[in-house]
Amino acid sequence: MKMLINVAETVVADALRGMAAAHPELAVDVERRVVVRRDAPVEGKVALVSGGGSGHEPLHGGFVGYGMLDAACPGEVFTSPVPDQMVRAAAAVDSGKGVLFIVKNYTGDVLNFNMAAELAEDEGIQVASVLVNDDVAVTDSLYTAGRRGTGATVFVEKIAGAAAEEGAPLERVEAIARRVNESSRSFGVALASCTTPAKGGPTFDLPAGELELGVGIHGEPGRERRAMMTSGEIADFAVDAVLSDLRPSGPVLVLVNGMGATPLLELYGFNAEVHRVLRERGVPVARTLVGNYVTSLDMAGASVTLCQADDELLRLWDAPVQTAGLRWGR
Repeated sequence: MKMLINVAETVVADALRGMAAAHPELAVDVERRVVVRRDAPVEGKVALVSGGGSGHEPLHGGFVGYGMLDAACPGEVFTSPVPDQMVRAAAAVDSGKGVLFIVKNYTGDVLNFNMAAELAEDEGIQVASVLVNDDVAVTDSLYTAGRRGTGATVFVEKIAGAAAEEGAPLERVEAIARRVNESSRSFGVALASCTTPAKGGPTFDLPAGELELGVGIHGEPGRERRAMMTSGEIADFAVDAVLSDLRPSGPVLVLVNGMGATPLLELYGFNAEVHRVLRERGVPVARTLVGNYVTSLDMAGASVTLCQADDELLRLWDAPVQTAGLRWGR
């Protein structure tokens, strides 16, 4: 496999050095693996901290900045960051109003963020945590107990981040983050495996002419494998899987997310099919985001995330944001 890297052992450090060079508005600690918005701590503001294994970019470092995260902790590829990173991030961004940890439901992330919360509390930092578990494909997987955390992480970080930017107290920011997670569901499809730098080859075997329905963002197995389907057929399957669990009673936010190797030409075509299915099912669409936001290295495929959005959540979604990976209104 050809990869644009030096050696596998320095992939994350090299990427962080490149991020620092491209984004002077961020303070990037390459050695200790913490990305912080340079104006942190912001006086009077609840701070948001998230993190996870690298390989899902722009999640999470690409969402550090005005209106989203105050800090992110990147682990090694597909590997949880460690508690020391999280405590260091919390200390760097805490203004005295508390810190919200946003945690995707993967065993390593959950354990390490829980430990970090205890350590941060010992240092006098008030911490609340919200678990993101939006993937309807499977209940348990290789990496989780319960549902996996996937595309809804973008909705949680953006909407809770906007509430924090407005000056909402920690309890309110936490409640909004939980509401977004509870109102969101996702389903992903793989057309080809991803390739980790350490392995240098596909992480799972997916024969030519087949696809994985319900794949996880680390290549975990989904619900089933089928012969290759059309974009419309995939949209029917994915959206129906989400709607059978979410059952929205109002307008939804839509995220059509690329897994890393699928071009926008295909993603926009897939988005057209997703909108068709929602229209046929009588579900109105309030906002749509299309692109690579929660990736899986170079996996070919896409995921669909829907979030039932009331007026408050829509207002917070529309609020200004300025990060490397998401920006509007500022």
